[in-house]
Amino acid sequence: MDRRVVIVIFEGFQLLDMAGPADVFSVADLLVKEGGYRVEVTAVSAGPVAAGHGIATLVPTPLHEIEGPIDTLLVAGGFGTMTWLRDRRMIEGVTRLAATARRTTSVCSGALILAEAGLLDGRRATTHWLVADQMREWYPRVEVDPDPIYIKDGDVWTSAGVSAGVDLALALVAADHGHELARQVASGLVVYLHRPGGQSQFSTPMSAVAPRSEPLRELQAYIDANPDADLSVPALARRAGMSERHFSRVFTEQVGLSPGRYVERSRSDAARRLLEITDRPLDRVARESGLGRPETLYRVFRRNWRVSPGDYRRRFQAKES
Repeated sequence: MDRRVVIVIFEGFQLLDMAGPADVFSVADLLVKEGGYRVEVTAVSAGPVAAGHGIATLVPTPLHEIEGPIDTLLVAGGFGTMTWLRDRRMIEGVTRLAATARRTTSVCSGALILAEAGLLDGRRATTHWLVADQMREWYPRVEVDPDPIYIKDGDVWTSAGVSAGVDLALALVAADHGHELARQVASGLVVYLHRPGGQSQFSTPMSAVAPRSEPLRELQAYIDANPDADLSVPALARRAGMSERHFSRVFTEQVGLSPGRYVERSRSDAARRLLEITDRPLDRVARESGLGRPETLYRVFRRNWRVSPGDYRRRFQAKES
């Protein structure tokens, strides 16, 4: 039998929070022989429901008329979330449906709705990094971790913002049917092959601030484009035309990371990309990403991406090394 997926939306929701997972389940349904997916969309009221940018989705059945059982309940997020936290029809409807669902999930700030319903009490959860502090303050019984792309805690899954909903849905498909089907779905949608949930929301460019100084911006771009170059502090200071001490101070002040930490994060990101798109052996990946040795690659990769290089490649690359 098909697995029934019910996605809850609301006025002001983020369209990709709904559309991304819905497309993942739809493609998986085309590829799988048994246990496919049937996606339904619901909201407090039936009819057109406008996303934050105005595009409307037609909801055929209101929340209070949806009955279980449900395989996967997914609550979308978006800028309208804060308004709907105060709507008892939304919170009571989600609470009721969660009791009939095999698993309950959220994308982005949809985690706030789960938290308001008490479904995250005593659990570890994530959300969009922009609302993580608010969630931590409002729901102290939830262990909020704003870093991972998604988190599974028992039968409750939460994901980071917007495009992370695709990663969440791929992880759900992998849990149901294995990583090979998830890989095929990702390939069909032309997206990255199922990033691990423990991977940070923040890539090196996202986590660092663009320097105010044009020479430092150029240097930052040079670091990212040349991971296997000499990126020691003396070499970078010479390139920037500064003393080592002055360079370290100014770079840290303007970028938000020390030169050494930025270089490590950038090289780690380069190694991640090589593992995704090539079948080169780990010693070559270590050299080409500027990390030198496989031992260093392993240590840095675990620190920055929370999985080993080999596990990352085995799980998310189309062709195993």
